[in-house]
Amino acid sequence: SSMGDSEDMRLWGLLSRLQWLTSRYLMNAGRDDAAIRDVSRGQGKVLTLLKLKPEISQKDLTVLMDMRQQSLGELLSKLEKKGLVVREPSEEDRRKVIVRITDEGRAEAEKLGERPTVEFAFFDCLTDEEKARGLVTASAGNHAQGVAYAAQASGVAATIVMPTTTPLVKVNNTKDYGANVVLHGEVFDDAAELAAQLAEEQGLTYVHPFNDLTLATGQGTIAYEIFQDLPDVDVILIPIGGGGLAAGVSTLAKLLNPNVEVIGVEPTGAASMKASLDAGHVVTLDRVETIADGVAVKTPGDQIFPYIQQNVDRVLALEDSELVEAFLDIMERHKMIVENAGLLTVAALKHLDCKGKNVVSILSGGNMDVITMASLVQYGLINRGRVFTFSVMLPDRPGELLHVADIVAHQKGNIIKLEHNQFVSINRLSKVELRVTLEAFGHEHKAAILKALQSEGYDAQLVDSTAIYG
Repeated sequence: SSMGDSEDMRLWGLLSRLQWLTSRYLMNAGRDDAAIRDVSRGQGKVLTLLKLKPEISQKDLTVLMDMRQQSLGELLSKLEKKGLVVREPSEEDRRKVIVRITDEGRAEAEKLGERPTVEFAFFDCLTDEEKARGLVTASAGNHAQGVAYAAQASGVAATIVMPTTTPLVKVNNTKDYGANVVLHGEVFDDAAELAAQLAEEQGLTYVHPFNDLTLATGQGTIAYEIFQDLPDVDVILIPIGGGGLAAGVSTLAKLLNPNVEVIGVEPTGAASMKASLDAGHVVTLDRVETIADGVAVKTPGDQIFPYIQQNVDRVLALEDSELVEAFLDIMERHKMIVENAGLLTVAALKHLDCKGKNVVSILSGGNMDVITMASLVQYGLINRGRVFTFSVMLPDRPGELLHVADIVAHQKGNIIKLEHNQFVSINRLSKVELRVTLEAFGHEHKAAILKALQSEGYDAQLVDSTAIYG
């Protein structure tokens, strides 16, 4: 049966909705001490810390919880029998620990360190035999680091296969967590093929980065965090590569509020999920080409695909050039570094009518190397008219270069590079080429500088350049 039809998932959804509605009820009543938190541990296994005000009656909560009027006591009884609910520890302990459910159904306190929750929770679902065999996975970077970190902390050997095009920062970070990193293929799918081969040949346990319902369930808790911070969210935007994040978040979001709109976002050069949804089944693209390496996937996950079909309302495909604009917006306005895959949801905002709506963009990673950042900054500044290059022919005589510089200075342009080519013509006394790269305030300012040069008799022509310092 599907994840949505299982008893555990039904209870998970009811409990999550209870948590959300209870939080809203207490908030509207002027109370702020409904400390409710969950940790995902496998398909539908949710641990909850409940601290409800005593004056909130079961009747009140029953009305809030479920239109079908299911008894709160009955719900909690079922959850307790399944070992999915434990009562809250002391206030001091709550600040220091999380509580988890053991395989035997006992509640244990565990120190909460700085760690990727989903991968650690997934490790709890592995048997000792699976861990002892060692792990292997394929990833463009984020999942790789999570698995490597969790494996190192658990004393488990991990091999991570990454595409050769993976940014250096992701490769080095994964190595720093003690994993054996193998670079193979141009895209994720090539790396995944080798990882599956290593799992079969060496008997390793394969941890799929997105086509796994357990991991998708853990990633889905992002939706609960969104509803905690913004109960009245109208739209949630999710980057899509293989679809695990989108499947988990959209499924829980629809359980919490069926009316919330969930929109997936892909690059046009790797829109495998959109193509699959259009076809009604999972399809494989011939090739992918995008600067968003974190979502460069040819084939979406077949296990999570039904949940995408059911819970994602639509998928947008965006050009890479839009990610450049989004990068500058996020960096300049919010002082954040977000990798290209995460920027998809920011770039998508320009395609939506967001007026009067509460919209959440999920930023799914910040793993970007310095060279990529430099390239995005250059392209972004050029696209916005804040840096441009013009070429002008001058007679080779004293004062001409100074005259051009004076015109630019009068228009408040800032010259950052000059190229003076005396060999553009056989008769250099007749003409030489001057190329000037300068900073401006935008396209209008750029046009004003060019107009000023032309009014002084210089036939200044824009040069199509994609590099400032090249």
